Amino acid sequence: MLVGQAPGQVEMGGGPPFAGRAGKTLFRWLELAGLDEPTAREWLYISAITRCYPGPHAGGRGDRVPSPAERVKCGDWLADELRIIRPPLIIPVGRLAIDRFLGPLPLDAAVGREHEVEHEGGNSIVIPLPHPSGASSWIHAPEHRELLDRSLHLIGQRFALRRPQRSVA
Repeated sequence: MLVGQAPGQVEMGGGPPFAGRAGKTLFRWLELAGLDEPTAREWLYISAITRCYPGPHAGGRGDRVPSPAERVKCGDWLADELRIIRPPLIIPVGRLAIDRFLGPLPLDAAVGREHEVEHEGGNSIVIPLPHPSGASSWIHAPEHRELLDRSLHLIGQRFALRRPQRSVA
């Protein structure tokens, strides 16, 4: 299960989740983990902390971060999805999603590691990714890129264990 922050403008116009610029970056990252976009879309249930496009950021760069009240109003949706899906792996993308599963950890302490968490649907391994929008400069530090690469390697390992083997006829 992949959990983002909120739908973007492209998604609210009818596009699939992560169809905009941030999605292109995210799927490039997942490709490094061995999941091309069609495979990732087939294998990952994609959800979000909130359900509606929050609108543009007041500063004009990126989307507005959903308010705490908006997050609370949408919280039952995600809780119900977790109960139904009971995902063995959760990939939270960005600060809001990471906070939802791990609490307010610094990105340096969250990204690049596996975390075991308990949630409404049971227990899952959580492998966080930073937000791919480029609005944050966190990803540009070399040591942070190394943490991202480590997360992608861990995701790749988890999927390699679950990928069905194709029989050679």
